[in-house]
Amino acid sequence: MRVRQQKVIAALKREISNIVHNELKDRRLGFVTIMSVELSDDFKFAKVYFSVLAGEKEQKATQKVLKHATPYIRFILGQRVQLRYNPEILFKLDRSVEYSIKIQKEIDEIKEQNEPR
Repeated sequence: MRVRQQKVIAALKREISNIVHNELKDRRLGFVTIMSVELSDDFKFAKVYFSVLAGEKEQKATQKVLKHATPYIRFILGQRVQLRYNPEILFKLDRSVEYSIKIQKEIDEIKEQNEPR
């Protein structure tokens, strides 16, 4: 990955996180963390991976809010991050945090079973 692309990804992640946390005023929006951003080589498309510390219902509600707010987020992003093309944004739920918690619980259970009594 080129240095410029890494800088743009960092800027996009920072600004999207700022917009989501400070400017979206929707009660359905859960505790959202912007995990990562994947940017196409031509800078026209960005996949934004987010995580929500909540149940399935809240995750779906948050995803719905982000999808609905995408045009607004993209507009604000275009004003703050100066690029030739304002990238199309696609929000995707990142379940890696949930998965790692599940794996850790399973490891802990195995350790407990194998401990001598």
